[in-house]
Amino acid sequence: MKITIASEGKYVSGHFGHCEGFTVYEVDGKQVKTKNFVENPGHKPGFLPVFLKDLGTDVIVAGGMGAMAQELFSENGIDVVVGAQGLCDDVVEQYIRGELESTGSVCREHAHEGHCND
Repeated sequence: MKITIASEGKYVSGHFGHCEGFTVYEVDGKQVKTKNFVENPGHKPGFLPVFLKDLGTDVIVAGGMGAMAQELFSENGIDVVVGAQGLCDDVVEQYIRGELESTGSVCREHAHEGHCND
């Protein structure tokens, strides 16, 4: 399983589309096997869900994400978890233990990171 976290440095990004990049964790059972960082190739409507599917992503985690992106991930068979915050390594461990739940929040403001509304 591959769990991808929208990242700003070591932290979960507040807005998926405008993140610095993606921390991709390959998980086997309850253990992280590999961890890689992939730079965000750019925010273009509809592009990132396909890009991350091509990386083998099974789950995408972010602080916030727009409704269209959430729909596109769902259409591509990728589970979406939004409302996450903190260190990426801690968040992936929470997911593996079954302790991370999506808040279902939807970003409505795409001009600037940090303006997401529930």
